[in-house]
Amino acid sequence: MYLIKRNNKLSLTLEGKNAIVGYLFLLPFIIGFLAFMLFPILESLNMVFSDVRIDSDKHKFNMIPIGLDNLNKALNVDPQFRRFLIEEITRMLLIVPAIIIFSLFVALILNQEFKARGLVRAIFFLPVILSSGVMIGLETNNSLLNSMADIIKEGNLMKSSVTKVLEDILVAEGAASDFMGYIFKIINQIYAIAMASGIQIIIFLSALQTIPPSMFEAAKIEGATSWECFWKITFPMVSSLILVNIVYSVVDYFIRTDNRVMAKINQTTLKDLIYGYGTAMAWIYFLAVIAIIGIVMGIISKRVYYYE
Repeated sequence: MYLIKRNNKLSLTLEGKNAIVGYLFLLPFIIGFLAFMLFPILESLNMVFSDVRIDSDKHKFNMIPIGLDNLNKALNVDPQFRRFLIEEITRMLLIVPAIIIFSLFVALILNQEFKARGLVRAIFFLPVILSSGVMIGLETNNSLLNSMADIIKEGNLMKSSVTKVLEDILVAEGAASDFMGYIFKIINQIYAIAMASGIQIIIFLSALQTIPPSMFEAAKIEGATSWECFWKITFPMVSSLILVNIVYSVVDYFIRTDNRVMAKINQTTLKDLIYGYGTAMAWIYFLAVIAIIGIVMGIISKRVYYYE
């Protein structure tokens, strides 16, 4: 309840005052969304069910209603889009858990007292800068870097896999398993994982610094080990931000520039100028991402510990 009756007058409770402050912070975004984003979103939704033709004389779009043809083409006719979508979702399920584990592990290390801690923290923040759009563009469009990568790939007898020899040995000995295959894939993509973990490390680090040291001191007095302190104190106290980092990591993965679904949508819409079909793929992709985030939040939110 945001209102309480005092002296025959209604007044705001503390929760009500905090809610008003929250709405005031959201107000600029709400105004901007209604003024600049709502109409384009509705227009793109209209394009999904239309064959969009460009009228160069009048400088406008002509939309011819075609029903569900664009959606049917994306889901049942075009073999690339459906395959790319499934592959990217599968890859996300592989990468995101590794990002969360890696970022939490690094945050635990950076939260310790050691010399040059500020410098080390700055180094781990570099992936946030290096993963920006400009740096990715320089990396992917640089002919020198691309030629060097081709030379390394051609000269690498292990086919650019740091675990190829070990994997072959385990397979020969019959010790390989699905779990080990998952570990090998994670190790082979450690560069991508580190590049995508900058923000998550900072969020975990801020959460770790909010845990009162007295809780660890009391646990140590009671005889708790460091392992027990992690699972009984650290992990529950940062669990709410684990959910935040998972949602952020999922969204960040699905909007990466090397995402093949995004590349196909951009190719169809911006280069081939097939606006109706490109918009249909974009909406299917958007709804798939929203569904995945909803499932993740529904599963993890029940196991999150919130404290005052």
